[in-house]
Amino acid sequence: MLNTAPTTTILPVRDMARARSFYEKTLGLKPLGFAADGNFVFACGGQATIALIPKPQGTRAEHTALSFEVDDVATEVKDLENRGVVFEDYDMPNLKTVEHICVLGSEKAAWFKDPEGNILCVHEAHN
Repeated sequence: MLNTAPTTTILPVRDMARARSFYEKTLGLKPLGFAADGNFVFACGGQATIALIPKPQGTRAEHTALSFEVDDVATEVKDLENRGVVFEDYDMPNLKTVEHICVLGSEKAAWFKDPEGNILCVHEAHN
């Protein structure tokens, strides 16, 4: 059944070396190596994986491609900033960030882009 199947998020990248360095060194993900299809795979959150797929044209998505659920968004934002991650800031009627963090009901979120232009997020959910 799909409700128990491990998932892989596939992200397009133009420059595999640059993307691999970002995901491994900047974000600290564990590299698993190249898959038979040429994608480079990272372990992420238990049974989940991230696969970088070489795409000469890169990404065209204008939405969040991947979100990491964390215990404390503010701490994670500071840690990632110290590693060189640049966060996006928004000031729109339904989406406003303060110190890079947006409060959405009981959830907090912050967005950044990888070097390939994929939009990533760290979010903190409180139920």
